[in-house]
Amino acid sequence: MELKSRKHPNLTVLALSGRFDSSESARMNAWFEEQTTANVVINLADVNFVDSSALAVMVKAMKRCRGQKGELLLCNLQQTVRVIFELTRLDKAISIYDTEAEAIKAIG
Repeated sequence: MELKSRKHPNLTVLALSGRFDSSESARMNAWFEEQTTANVVINLADVNFVDSSALAVMVKAMKRCRGQKGELLLCNLQQTVRVIFELTRLDKAISIYDTEAEAIKAIG
């Protein structure tokens, strides 16, 4: 999986591509530990697979962001990935937006 991050004034956008599975969990957890911004938008446009370890990383990241009075937002989910979030009901805990621009605007 490839990670590309961009800083905005009050948030960081992380664009992922490839498979987000157990082989990437440690690297993603490390990335979140290094972040200084409380608000993170994860663009999943190029992610075609997530497993339970990826969902665990997302929950941990959401808790980290909220603990810093920020938010974790997701955007651009492919249908196969969106279904996983809906089946696990994580779409109720983590806000999901159709586009990156909408997610960034939601943070303000």
